[in-house]
Amino acid sequence: MRAHPCGAARAARAPLLLLALAAGALPPACGGRTNGGTPATAGSEGRPAGAPSAVAPAAAAAAGSFAATVARLSEPGGYFDSDNLISNERSYLHALDALDRLGVRGGAYVGVGPDQSFSYIARVRPAVAFVVDVRRDNLLQHLLFRALFAAAPDRLTYLALLTGRPVPDDAAAWRERPVEALVAHLDASAPTAASTAAARAAVERGVRASGVPLGEAELATVRRIHDAFVAEGLDLRYTSHGRPPRATYPTLRDLVLERDLAGRRASYLAREADYQFLRRLQAADLVIPVTGDLSGAHALPAVGAEIRRRGLAVTVLYTSNVEDYLMRDGRFEAFARTVAALPHDPRGVIVRSYFGAWRGPHPQTVPGYASTQVVQTLASFARAVAGGGYGSYWELLTRDVVEARPGRPATR
Repeated sequence: MRAHPCGAARAARAPLLLLALAAGALPPACGGRTNGGTPATAGSEGRPAGAPSAVAPAAAAAAGSFAATVARLSEPGGYFDSDNLISNERSYLHALDALDRLGVRGGAYVGVGPDQSFSYIARVRPAVAFVVDVRRDNLLQHLLFRALFAAAPDRLTYLALLTGRPVPDDAAAWRERPVEALVAHLDASAPTAASTAAARAAVERGVRASGVPLGEAELATVRRIHDAFVAEGLDLRYTSHGRPPRATYPTLRDLVLERDLAGRRASYLAREADYQFLRRLQAADLVIPVTGDLSGAHALPAVGAEIRRRGLAVTVLYTSNVEDYLMRDGRFEAFARTVAALPHDPRGVIVRSYFGAWRGPHPQTVPGYASTQVVQTLASFARAVAGGGYGSYWELLTRDVVEARPGRPATR
C-alpha cells in the first residue's frame, strides 16, 4: 500500500479498561499496528511518539451494530509518519492475476490502508471485509468512504463527491462508460462553492449516520481528509511527514486508471458492477474499519475470532509492507503466530508490497514500477512459521511465492 505500512510505528498502549467499557471486546489492526499494550514512544528508527485517541465507548451504540463492532474490535490509535490518504503502490493491481489463477473468492478479507483494499474486495467478492490500521485517522477516512458510497449511486457521483466536483445531472447515464471517460470529465471540471458544500454535507451526514461516536476534533479530521481530496483532485499523491515527495508515487488518477498484469483496467472504479458490489457491502455494514496493531495481542486475534464467529475463513490478508517494519521492530514473530492461527481458506493468500529502492528489484518487479506485489498462500506461510519462520525480510518475499503472470478474468 505504501513504502511503509500504515502501522509502522509502535502503537500507543492505552488502558484496556477502555475496551472493556466499550463492550468488552477487542480491536482490529491496520496495515500498520497498535500493539495494544505500550504507550507510543519514539521508535528505534526515531519515529516521534504518538498521541493515541481514546476509543469511543461501544455503549453509545446498540450491541451488534456497525459502531459497536468497530469499537469492539478496535484499539487506541497509534502513530505513523504519513497521512496515507492514498496508496503509493502503483503495482497494487498486479496481485489480482494470481488471485484469479488460484480461484481466491468469497470468505473474509483482511487488509490495511485506505482504498486500495476496495479493488481486492471487488475482485474476490468476500462476505465481509475488515480494514485494519494503526492510525485512528484511517478509520475516520473509511467512515468518509462509507458516507460517499451511501450518497453516490454510481461511480461518477462517488468521484465527484470525493473531489468536491459538481455532480452532472445525467450522472446515471455514465454508468456503463469506461473509467477513462469519468476521469476525463473530472479533469475538465473544478470544485465550486456549491459543489464543495454539497459534498461536505453528504460526508458529514453519512459519517454521523454510521453511529460511531466522534468528537468535534475527529469530525474536523474527517473534514481535513476530505478537503485534501477536494484541493488536489485526481492529482492527489501519497505524502509522508519529514521526507520529500517521490516522483514514483502515483497520483489518485494513476491508481484509478491502473491495470492488472493482463492489461485490464482493474481498480474498483473501472467497472460499474464492481462499484455496485462494494456499495452493497458497505450498505450492509460489511466493510468494517478497525484501528489496531497487526502484531498486538488483541486486534488481529479479535478479527480472527469475529471471522470464526461468522463461520468464514480468510481468503485474502493484504499486509502491504507492514512485515518489513515488524521485523525491524522485533515484532514479526508475534504477528506470524497470529496469522498462522487465523481461520484460512485452503486457497487463501497473503498479498504484500515490496519497495526496492534500497534492496534492489524483486524477481517479480515489473519494469517501470517502483513497487512490487508479492503473493504467498496462507497455508505455506503457516507451514514456514511452524518450521522455524523466516530469517530475513528478503526470505519472506522470495520463499514460496506465487508466480506473477497474467491470469484469466475473474468470473463475477
